[in-house]
Parts: sequence; C-alpha cells; structure tokens
Amino acid sequence: MTRSPSIDPASDMDGGIMYHVVKKEHFTSVFNLPLLRSPWILLAVIATGGFLLKPVYSPVMAQESNQASPIARVASTTLSDDNRYRIGPGDVLSILVRKAAELSGPVRVDQRGMIRIPMVVHEIQAACRTESELAAEIRNLYLEFKKDPSVEVFVSDFQSRPVSVIGAINSPGQYRLQRQVRLLELLTFSGGPAARAGRTIDIVHSSAPNICESGSDQKTTDVADQISLYVLNDTMAGKIEANPLVRPGDVIHIPDADQVFIIGHVMSPQPIPLRDKPITISRAIAMSGGPARDGATSKIRIIRESSDGGKQEIFVNLKDIQKLKAPDIALMANDIVEVPSSTGKTILGLFTGAIGPTLSGTAVRALPGVP
Repeated sequence: MTRSPSIDPASDMDGGIMYHVVKKEHFTSVFNLPLLRSPWILLAVIATGGFLLKPVYSPVMAQESNQASPIARVASTTLSDDNRYRIGPGDVLSILVRKAAELSGPVRVDQRGMIRIPMVVHEIQAACRTESELAAEIRNLYLEFKKDPSVEVFVSDFQSRPVSVIGAINSPGQYRLQRQVRLLELLTFSGGPAARAGRTIDIVHSSAPNICESGSDQKTTDVADQISLYVLNDTMAGKIEANPLVRPGDVIHIPDADQVFIIGHVMSPQPIPLRDKPITISRAIAMSGGPARDGATSKIRIIRESSDGGKQEIFVNLKDIQKLKAPDIALMANDIVEVPSSTGKTILGLFTGAIGPTLSGTAVRALPGVP
C-alpha cells in the first residue's frame, strides 16, 4: 500500500516536496522488479545513469502530482483571500455593470450583511465576501437577463472594520481597516508609542458577534475573551506572540507609565516615566540635568507612599552613592525626589552674583611704571 505524501503549504506549489517523496517510493519499487534482481542487469542500469527507470516511474509521478495540484491551489487561494478585504455590514459598495447604467450604482450593506440589486427579487449576501467574489455572484444572476455581463464591485466607503487607538500614542484616533492589519503595523501608522508610554498594551475586543465567523452567533460575555494584554517592547520588536491581527471593533489602549517626580534644585525638574529598567536615584537626577549649582546633594529626600496610605521620608547622600559608600536606591512609582538647596552655596551664589556686575562695570586703569 502506497502512503500519501504530506503537503507543506509553505513549500512551492509545483509539487517539489511531493516529487521527492514519490520519487523515492517508486524508485525503490522499481528495483524490486524481478527483471532487476539479476546483478548484471542492475549494474547495467546504474551504469547508464538510471535513464531506463524514467519511463517506469515518471507517468506515476506526474499523475500523483496532478492530483495534488488542486489541493495546493486551494491552499494558496485561501491564504490570498485571507489577506484581502472582506465586505462587512455598513460598507458602501459601488456596482458597475458595463453597458447597463440602470443596473449600476451604490448600495449599502445592511446589518445582516445583505444587499438588494435591480432586477433580482431575493437578497444577496455581500458580507464575508471579497469584491471579486461578489462581482462573480452578481454576474451569474444577471446571465438570466443579459448576455455575458461584465460586473465590477468595489468598496467606496469602508465602515465595517473600525478600530480605535487611545492612550500614550502619538496620533490617537479611530481608523477604518481596509485589509487585515497586525498590531505593530497599526501602532506604526498611529505614530508609535509616546514617550510617556508604559510597559503594556491593552486590547479590548468588541463583544458583538462576528457574522463572518462560525460559532459567533452570541455575544461574548467572558471577560478573559474580551481583553488581551501584550508587552509593548515585544510588540515593537515584532515578536509573533505579541503581534496579533487586529479585529474589527478593537479598542487598543497604551496606558501611561508610572512616574517619579524630580523637584527642587536640579537643572530640569520633571516627571520621569518608569518603564522596563528600574531607575535609581542617581540616574533620575542625571536624567533631570544633574543638581543645580546651589543644590545640596548630601541631603536628598525621597517622599514615598506607604502601603497604609501614609508618607515616609528617605534621606540619601548622592556623594556617598557616587563613591560607592551607600546603595543606589531604586525608585518606586509616584516617588517624589527633592533636592534641597545648600545655604552656603546660596549665599556664595548671591555674593558672586552681586559682586560680578560691580566688577564688570568698574573702569580698568593701568598703573604707571616705576621710572
């Protein structure tokens, strides 16, 4: 009994893998023929390069290859169709019948996915079909009234696949999908994550049933099926497990990152988002431009929220941290880092600031030399 060779959809459609399997099986069966059991005849066949074997297995190989071609073509067509836009409820279609203006015009797909066209009594299902598939269906219906009608269908207004991108994104808004789009491509089209973006992506799926999917007649009530969470860095890196196809009705939300707040006598007081890597006190101050000239780096105060809702203070010495004499504390969400002023540096700064203009405004005179 001959085993059916498997078909790899990722392989070439010319039956290359099948050719290899069938060739091996029939090549083995040929050498089992009684005629080739003689060692002298077998040596003669091998010496001629195996040309005598070609008439034996080539017709069989061609026959099995031809039988598998329709399967390969169907797989190829399915993959191609999945990448094309499927008509949905709310879409506006333009139907063009050549040399028949009375049959041409716009039509909107109703919420059941059906349309009506002139001269056809019953409704036609438009949803879940591509433009070419619907055009072929309408052409078959018009064969009763016209000889060899030419029909074209295209979507003039895409309304059935809205998605929304909100949160920490550079260009938030609602988008209308015209084909299947993955999450990374949609984020890129939306301008990419903003600087304040957090670590995750939240996707809230629509609970409305999808008429193009079997078994989706009822609304989804399970919360786990309605919300998907992904790591932002994995999505931006293009990892397939974090880069799903976007569904119609999805709301994609990138939450803001937790923040720490750097205030006081630093060059650039600002909030700093906490992302993947923990931020230490020395790094946070450096990201704020470093201490100001009058900042007291030996008395930096961290104000932190405690678990019971109260506040606690942590004092650190930046000089000791820089000399590796003290640990570089990692900051937590909502920490407030205050760099106080140094009294001595402030007075010195005031004195320097007051005497500087006085000296600059004084005339400079040269002393006469000693005769």
